[in-house]
Amino acid sequence: MARLIVVSHDPTAELPSAFALVPHTRCDVESDSSALREADVVLVDGRRDLAGARDLCLRIQGRDVEAPIMMLVGAEALAVLSPQWGIADFVMDQAGAAEIDARVRLLTHLGQGSNRIVCGPVEVDETAYTATVGGRPLELTYTEFELLKYLALHPNRVLSRETLLSEVWGYDYYGGTRTVDVHIRRLRAKLGAEYDGHITTVRNVGYRFAASR
Repeated sequence: MARLIVVSHDPTAELPSAFALVPHTRCDVESDSSALREADVVLVDGRRDLAGARDLCLRIQGRDVEAPIMMLVGAEALAVLSPQWGIADFVMDQAGAAEIDARVRLLTHLGQGSNRIVCGPVEVDETAYTATVGGRPLELTYTEFELLKYLALHPNRVLSRETLLSEVWGYDYYGGTRTVDVHIRRLRAKLGAEYDGHITTVRNVGYRFAASR
């Protein structure tokens, strides 16, 4: 888990809701805060004032902060973003939690030592793209694998169908939430009768993955 330090010209600006689902600690600070030296990744919010955000990046870089800088931007910024601003990566304001998490892990190299997700009887290996339950290999499709991984990353949390659809299928997916139910049913079948109860249905809301039952 990485320490994400957020810097913005506007302290009242709230980050997109997807950041609340990212499994990293987050702290908002001023651009001259000494806490920047403790960051694993510095996130500069460039959604409202891109020129100001560029200046912030250059100022942070000039303070010899070792953490890589990632900028949060809207689509209009893509035409002008430049590595000369001192940024190591950027993330769009429409990105889902899975993409944000992946970008943070790539910047901090956490994936090299933390590529296994263990939640109860389920183990997911992101590098080998394999999953097991109770030590038994699972034969999963790409979507089933991503769905199981997302559930395992958020144990004991109620996840709505809309959230799962956005984070696993992508925010631009135009299919209905019914497809989530279909894939959950297939996933339960592959987990088998001994373990399918770890995925519980929350009526009228969505699903919860329980590490134990």
